[in-house]
Amino acid sequence: MGKYHALAEDIVKNVGGKENVLGLVHCITRLRFTLKDESLANDEDLKNMDGVVTVMKSGGQYQVVIGNHVPEVFEDVMPLLSLSEGNAPEEEKKSGKLLDRAIDVVSGIFQPILGIMAACGMLKGLNTLLVTLGLYSDTCGGYMIINAAGDALFTFLPLFLGYTAAKKFKLKPMLGLAIGAAMCYPAIQQSALSAAGEPLYNILSGTMFSSPVYIDFFGIPIISVDYTGTVIPVILAVWFASKCEKLFNKFIPDLVKFFFVPMLTLLITLPVAILFLGPIATFGSTLISEFTLAIRSFSPLLAGAVVGATWQILVIFGMHWGFIPVYINNVMTLGYDNVMMPFFACTFATSAVVLAIFFKTKDKQLKEMAIPNFISGIFGVTEPAIYGILLPLKKPFILSCIAGGIGGAFYGHFNFRKFILGGMGIFELPNMMNPDGTMGNIIVAFAGIGITMVIAFALTMIFYKDKEPAAVADGAANVSAAEAGASTANVLETNASAAEESGVSAKTNHATDKKEMVIASPLKGTVVNLSDVQDEAFSSGALGKGAAVMPAEGVIYAPADGTISAFFPTGHAIGMTTTDGVELLIHVGMDTVQLEGKGFTPLAKAGDVVKKGQKLLEFDMDLITKAGFSMVTPVLVANTVEYAAVIPVNKENVSAGDALICVQR
Repeated sequence: MGKYHALAEDIVKNVGGKENVLGLVHCITRLRFTLKDESLANDEDLKNMDGVVTVMKSGGQYQVVIGNHVPEVFEDVMPLLSLSEGNAPEEEKKSGKLLDRAIDVVSGIFQPILGIMAACGMLKGLNTLLVTLGLYSDTCGGYMIINAAGDALFTFLPLFLGYTAAKKFKLKPMLGLAIGAAMCYPAIQQSALSAAGEPLYNILSGTMFSSPVYIDFFGIPIISVDYTGTVIPVILAVWFASKCEKLFNKFIPDLVKFFFVPMLTLLITLPVAILFLGPIATFGSTLISEFTLAIRSFSPLLAGAVVGATWQILVIFGMHWGFIPVYINNVMTLGYDNVMMPFFACTFATSAVVLAIFFKTKDKQLKEMAIPNFISGIFGVTEPAIYGILLPLKKPFILSCIAGGIGGAFYGHFNFRKFILGGMGIFELPNMMNPDGTMGNIIVAFAGIGITMVIAFALTMIFYKDKEPAAVADGAANVSAAEAGASTANVLETNASAAEESGVSAKTNHATDKKEMVIASPLKGTVVNLSDVQDEAFSSGALGKGAAVMPAEGVIYAPADGTISAFFPTGHAIGMTTTDGVELLIHVGMDTVQLEGKGFTPLAKAGDVVKKGQKLLEFDMDLITKAGFSMVTPVLVANTVEYAAVIPVNKENVSAGDALICVQR
C-alpha cells in the first residue's frame, strides 16, 4: 500500500468507479483517464480533494491534474483498476470528436516514453556541450558511448513507438515491437540502398514528393525511405496490424492461433507498410513541414508570436500533443526544428510571472506556492504554476501569454532552432548548440529567456494586485457592513470585545499556560445547543463539538482568518482551517445536500485564504424552508480531540462576528 493509497481510492471512486474506467495513462503532472461515461465523474468533488489541482476534459480524456508527484499517485491508482500501464480493457471508447480521438492516440503513444526521451535528450545535449567546451573530442570512446546512450532511442524510435502503439491499439506488444524493428531493418533503409548503387528510376519527379526507387516488391516499386527516427509510419503500420490481428483471430483455429496469427499479421502488415503506409506518412510529413515553413517564410516574427502566445492555452486543453509529431519530424528530417521552438519562451514567461507574484503578494499561502512552482517552471514543468496560481488569478495567466508571445516573436524573427530532441526547460539549452560549433543560436536562446522573463516580471509587478478581502479585522477596530460588503450592520467585532461580552477570555492565561481562541459566529441568528440538533451525527458530537445557530438571514461569513479546506459542490457545507489550526465545519441546514445546490450561492472556493468577516456563502432561506428542510446550522470544531476544551458561549442570540465558541489548548 503506497503513500497515496487513500487519495487513489477517492479518485477512482469519483471518476465513476473502476467499472467506468477504460484506460489510464499519466504524463508529467496528470492522470489521463479514458472513461465510459464522463457524466458519472464527480468533477467538483475531485477538484476539492487535497492532492488534486484541478480537472480537465480534453482530447477524449478525463484529466486529473496532480502535480509533480503524479507517478506515485498513478502507482497507487493502477492496482485499483486491474489495468496495465497505458492499456485499457477490450472495450473501446468510440465517441468523441475526431480531433479529440487523434490527440488521445498521440498522447497515449508518447506518454510512456516521455521521461526516457527527455533523459536521452539531456545526455545528447550534455555530450555536445562538453565537446564544444573542449573537454574531450567527438572522436574519443567516451563521446561515442555517451552519444550511444543518448541517441539510441531516437535512432530506433520506431521500436519504442511500435511497442507503445501496440498497447494503445490493443495489438500484442511484441508484435508492435517486431514491426518497429522491421521498419528499422538496415538493409531496406534508403541510406543503405543508395550506397549500393544508382536508383532504377524516380517517381513523382519535379514535385516536393520526388522519390528514388532502388528495389521493387514483386514488380511493385518500393519508395525508398529511412524509417529510423520516424514517427507516423510505424504508428500507421501498427494500427493496420491491429486490424489484421483482429480479423485473423476470428477464423484461425485455436490449435494454431498462437503462432499463425502473428505470422500472417507480419506477412500482410510489413509489405503494406513499406509499399503504401510509410510513403504516404512520409509525404504527409513533408507536406506539413513545407506548409509550416511557408508560414514562416511569410512572417517568422508573426508565426513565433502566435506559437508563443497560444502554447499555454494548448497545454491547458491537452492539444499540444497533436504538434509533437511535427516537432519530431522536423528534427529528424531537417536536422532542427524552428517552427514550434517559440514555445520555449512560454516556460520562462510562466516562471517569471510566478516569481513576480512571490515578491508582490502579501498572501502567505500564495508565497509558499510560488517558489516551488517557479523552480518547477524553470525545469520545464509549468502545469502546477498554470493550474495552481495563474489560472485561478486569471490576470497573471493573461500576462504570461502576452510575455510568451513577445518572446516567441523574438525567437521567430531570429530563426531560433533546436537541433536535438529531448530536454525540458533549462535542460533544453545544450540541445540548442549549433552542430557546427557557432554560438549564434545559443546566444539567441539566452537573449530570448532574458527578454521574456524581464517583460513577464515587469508586467506582473505593474498590473497584478492582490485580491482585496471583503473585510479585515484590524486590531480593535470595528468594520462596518458597507466596508465588509455585507448587508447587515455590525458584521465584525474584534475577538477581544466579543469575548468580553460573552464572558470568554481571548488571551493566553500564563498562570495555567492555556491558550484560549475565540471562534466567531459565521451568521446572525439564535444559538441552539448542539445536543438539541435533530441529527444524531451532530448532536452526539461524533463530528466534533461546537454550537448551532438558527439563521436570521441567509449569509455565511468567515468566522476567523484562515483557509477554506473544503467547499462542498452543493454549497451547503464549508470546511475551514483557521490560522491557529482550528478545523471548522459549517453545515447549513439538515439534509440540505438533497437540494443539489439549489438555493446556495458560493462566494469562495476550496484553497481560498480568507479573512474574518469575509462573505463566503449566500443561501435562500425561503426556498430551503419551503422544500421542507430544517435551517439549523451547526458550527463544529472538527479536530476537537486536539484541544483541552471546546466551549459554546452562553448567549441566546448572536450577530455575525460575535463570539460563538471558545477553544482551549
